[in-house]
Amino acid sequence: MTRGEPEDPRAARTRAKLRAALLQECAERPLEEVGVAALVRRAGVGRATFYVHYPDLEALAVDACADVVREAVEALHAWQGQPGRPDPVRAPAALAEFFGSLTPHTALYRALLTPGGGGPLGRVLHRDLRAYSLRERQRAGAADAPLIASAVAATFGGVLADWLHGDLDGTPGEIADQVWQLLVVLHASR
Repeated sequence: MTRGEPEDPRAARTRAKLRAALLQECAERPLEEVGVAALVRRAGVGRATFYVHYPDLEALAVDACADVVREAVEALHAWQGQPGRPDPVRAPAALAEFFGSLTPHTALYRALLTPGGGGPLGRVLHRDLRAYSLRERQRAGAADAPLIASAVAATFGGVLADWLHGDLDGTPGEIADQVWQLLVVLHASR
């Protein structure tokens, strides 16, 4: 399937079952202890069906957690559509809610997002957040659009990963405000 083509509803349902089963399995044990056999049993699909959709458990895990990327981008841009400029100190409520929403699956996110923002989920987060930021900066006519887009993606991904790994202290609200302040400064640079 290429981008823009409608997804086969049966394939979408199967992938949704597999994603849900993985999240349930990871609520009970670390990703590295999850086996394909237990996963497909929980999902109610065959082992061969799993491999039709995913090459391995890591690919499924990244897909299952990919919504975090969309949610992060939406949370970072929740201020848009509001009157005036964003508060440079207090993050939009959606950003604190985003950080808070990660706690039920912290172990899974840690497995996919390494300290500093790397790992398979980190690559997806960086790519998508950079692309969104680049479009925003180009629309605004900023000459430094590629540089700032890269810095925004790296800063957010790094802070998120380090917080999930316990390298940064703070409640979801505190970490949201802190990363927000960094991003506001980046966007204000010329």
